[in-house]
Amino acid sequence: MNCFSRLTRRSLALVSTAVLSGGLITATATEAYAAEVLIIDGYTQTVRESDGTPVLCPTDQVLLGRSHSGDENGSTTYYCGIILIDGQVARVSAPAWSASQRESNSYFSAPANQVLVGRQHTGDENGTTRYATASLSAGGQAVELKDFRWTPGQRESNSYSKAGERELMVGRQHSGDENGQTSYQYAMIAD
Repeated sequence: MNCFSRLTRRSLALVSTAVLSGGLITATATEAYAAEVLIIDGYTQTVRESDGTPVLCPTDQVLLGRSHSGDENGSTTYYCGIILIDGQVARVSAPAWSASQRESNSYFSAPANQVLVGRQHTGDENGTTRYATASLSAGGQAVELKDFRWTPGQRESNSYSKAGERELMVGRQHSGDENGQTSYQYAMIAD
C-alpha cells in the first residue's frame, strides 16, 4: 500500500530530481509517471438496428459499449463515455468513417491509437456496416493505446459488451445473422 498522496509523491520526485541534478546522489533510473485515468459513462442512444441511423458519440466522447436485442428490427444501444486524464477531459478528434462492409462477415479494428466513436448499419445481415473512428489527445499530447483484447463471441440477438476499467472500444467482428457470433475489441489507455 502506498502511504504517500499524489502531491507528496510529486514533491518527493522534485526533491529527488534536485538532489540528483546537484550531484549529491547518483541514480540510474527514475520512477515512471502513471497518468490518472477516469472514464465516466456519458451519452447513450438506442436505435432500430436496420434503419441505417448513423450513431455518433457527442463531442469529446468515445464508444465504451454496445448491446443488441432481437433480429435486424431489434434495438441496439450504444454507450459513450468521457475520458479524464489527470483531471482534464481528453479531446477527441473529428470522426473518420470507414468503408462499408457486409455485416454477415464483418471485421473491423480501428487504426493504430484510434478508438470507435460511432457506427452505422443498414438492413439485415446482408446489409452494410461502417464505423467512425477518432484519435485522442490530452494536454496537447496524443494518447496511445495498449493491451488490446477481443471478447469471447456471444450471440448477437442477445448481446451486451462494455469496456472494463481504463478500456475503450476499438473493434468489432460479426459472422452470420442475429444468431451468429459477435466479438468486441478493447484497448487500454497507456500510461
